[in-house]
Amino acid sequence: MPSSKVSIPVTLSSRPAKGRPVLPSDGLGYALLQAASLVETVLGGANLTEAYERLLRANPGWPDATRGAVRDLAWGTLRDYGRGDVVLRRLLHKPLPVALHALLLVALHRLEHRPDQAHTVVDQAVDAAAVLAPGLKGVVNGVLRKRLRDEHELAALVEADEAARYRHPAWWVAQVRAAWPGDWEAALEAGNQRPPMALRVNRTRASVEAVEAELRNAGIGSRRLANDALVLDKPVPVASLPGFATGRVSVQDAGAQWAARWLDLAPGQRVLDACAAPGGKAAHILETKPVELVALELDPKRVQRIRDNLERLGLDAQVLRADCRALDTWWDGRPFDRILADVPCSASGVARRHPDIKWLRRREDVRRFAAQQADIVDALWPTLAPGGRMLYVTCSVFNEENTAQIARLSARHPDLERLEIDGRLERQLLPATDHDGFFYALLGKRR
Repeated sequence: MPSSKVSIPVTLSSRPAKGRPVLPSDGLGYALLQAASLVETVLGGANLTEAYERLLRANPGWPDATRGAVRDLAWGTLRDYGRGDVVLRRLLHKPLPVALHALLLVALHRLEHRPDQAHTVVDQAVDAAAVLAPGLKGVVNGVLRKRLRDEHELAALVEADEAARYRHPAWWVAQVRAAWPGDWEAALEAGNQRPPMALRVNRTRASVEAVEAELRNAGIGSRRLANDALVLDKPVPVASLPGFATGRVSVQDAGAQWAARWLDLAPGQRVLDACAAPGGKAAHILETKPVELVALELDPKRVQRIRDNLERLGLDAQVLRADCRALDTWWDGRPFDRILADVPCSASGVARRHPDIKWLRRREDVRRFAAQQADIVDALWPTLAPGGRMLYVTCSVFNEENTAQIARLSARHPDLERLEIDGRLERQLLPATDHDGFFYALLGKRR
């Protein structure tokens, strides 16, 4: 949580109590209340996506408009890391229960981004507070109205706080600034925006040109990038995508769609996707060349998700539930020509899709991920055939997981040689308009 955060006790549930008002489900107050419940859950250390999925299961009758409004408010509030807390530090004299603190964060986010709705936001937030704690709705009203009166003073306070200004933890800002002195501000700003929606064409069932035509006919604008990813002009519901149900297209960030190309695949190769869930890159490998693919994943639910994705696309692979580091539990001794090591990481390059990462990740987590990544590559290295290639991938922008990690791996493995990717020894994609942040390094094993 932000260093400027008011200390808040977890003493009040965001679930409405008996006898308190029930808000209309199509109103802003209801959306504020439900979004605040998600923010409250993240403040307690939980995963945002999992919390949202639980909320949807508990409310199966929500129309798309309600689902979208709740999601936009929760994700937007969490992308605005630090900003609401600077305001509340100034305006609150004592801590509020966590549910009300979360509600105020959501309301402050809405006020900043929709100033034209200021009075409606205040009134609806007060209604939401009445559901949670009727005796404290006056506090919520007072805080939000003072935010409107002191708007310029409070905006200056926000800009003076580095974490709030850049909407990332201070340690995160420092690491990105040090690693990318010429690009750090643009990368952080891109990480605060709504992410793009991109499609990958299943070349075993359709051509890129055919899918482009189908999108045009459906009134969906798109742009084709150098790696044939199709970035949509604006996101649309997956169910409305022509060809999705029939396995002609998949949703995948454009930056992730370089993996299959940079693996340098050839027909008949034996290929390992060592950390395969949710299966997008594994599927892309099979769509690119007819190879023998082994896909590993430890979590049983994510194993099933890989299988479901491959089935929709009409693709086949040996999908195993296994820890890739425990070779004796899954490896048959036959070496692989190609290995995709899309290793667990801080996910700092995809925080705009998963903004709870900003609130939950700690500096020491990066070191922990780096150690895990090293363990994975060291364990997998013996399974790579001489002359074979391993593509090391993270969705991180932190040097310790990327360039520094590869330097350490090279020092430990004398038979490892760095191979160029399109003329460079490594490729760092920073978050940008068209794609999320990814790191790629191609490692060859000398014969």
